[in-house]
Amino acid sequence: MSTRFGEIPGTGFEVVDPAFAACFVGHARVERLWTGARWSEGPAWFAAGRYLVWSDIPNNRMLRWDETNGEVSVFRSPSGNSNGNTVDRQGRLVTCEHLQRRVTRTEYDGSITVLADKYGGARLNSPNDVVVKSDGSIWFTDPSYGILSDYEGERADPELPCNVYRIDPDGSLAVVADDFVMPNGLAFSPDESHLYVSDTGATHQADGPRHLRKLAVSADGQSLATDSVFATCQAGLFDGFRLDDEGRVWTSTDEGIHCYANDGTLIGKILIPEGVANLVFGGAKRNRLFICGTTSLYSVYVTARACTPG
Repeated sequence: MSTRFGEIPGTGFEVVDPAFAACFVGHARVERLWTGARWSEGPAWFAAGRYLVWSDIPNNRMLRWDETNGEVSVFRSPSGNSNGNTVDRQGRLVTCEHLQRRVTRTEYDGSITVLADKYGGARLNSPNDVVVKSDGSIWFTDPSYGILSDYEGERADPELPCNVYRIDPDGSLAVVADDFVMPNGLAFSPDESHLYVSDTGATHQADGPRHLRKLAVSADGQSLATDSVFATCQAGLFDGFRLDDEGRVWTSTDEGIHCYANDGTLIGKILIPEGVANLVFGGAKRNRLFICGTTSLYSVYVTARACTPG
C-alpha cells in the first residue's frame, strides 16, 4: 500500500513576515509520503512506536504511516467514520467518531472505551476534534458535519447545539462553550492559559465565521472566560491546527499551512497543492510537521517544536 514521493512542485515556504525565516532552514522541502485518501484528517503521532495514525473519513478507515520503513497500512477499518485523533498523556489513542457520534479511547490491549456519546440524555452531533489537557481532562468540539449527509457519517437530525465539551477524569461531561456556529479544531497554548478554537460556520452561513478564537482558561482550569478573535482565515477556512513551544499557531487552510505569531500576525505559509484539513508535529524531536491534505499525507521539517505530544 506504500507509495513514496520526492519534492512536490508548487510547494514550499512563503515568508510573509521576516520572523518566519527562522522557522525553517533553506534546503527543507515538502515531501508527499502517501496518496490515496478521499478526505484525510486527524493526524496523531505515537513517539514510542515511531508511527502516525490518521483518518480517511469517507472511506471509513484509519491509516498508519511507519517512520521506520515509510510503509502505510490500514490501522482500523471500519473506523466509525473517525475524524480527529490525539494521544493522551498515557500514550493511548483518543478518537472522535462521526458514525457512532462519540469520543472513544483505544486501550493498550486494543479494546475501545466510550468516553462520551450523550449529553443530558441527547446524542452528540458528530465529535470533530479533540485535545487532552495536562490534568487528564479531554476537550472536544461537536459540530454537525457528520450528520448532515451520509458521506462522512449518517444523516440525522441534531439533538444538541454545536458545543465545545470537557470530559473530566471521572467521566463527567460539561459544556465549556455554547456560542460557536461550527466549532472545529482546538488546541491549548503552551501554558494552557488559553484554548484556541476554530469556527467554520461559513460553510453553512453566507456571512458565517471563518476565524480562530482565543479563549482564556479560568483559574480553576475547567471553564472558559474572556475570548477574542485571534485571526480570520485568508484562504478558505481554518480547520485543525497545532501550537509550537513558542506559542505560534500552525493552522490548516485551503492553500496549505499558515503560521501565526502569538499576537495573531500572519508570518508565513507552507504551500500544499491541495486543501489541508489538519496537521501535527511529530518525529524524534517533534519538529516534523505531518500534514493531512485532502487525498495525501505530506511532511516537512521545521525549526519549531510541538508544545505538547501527539
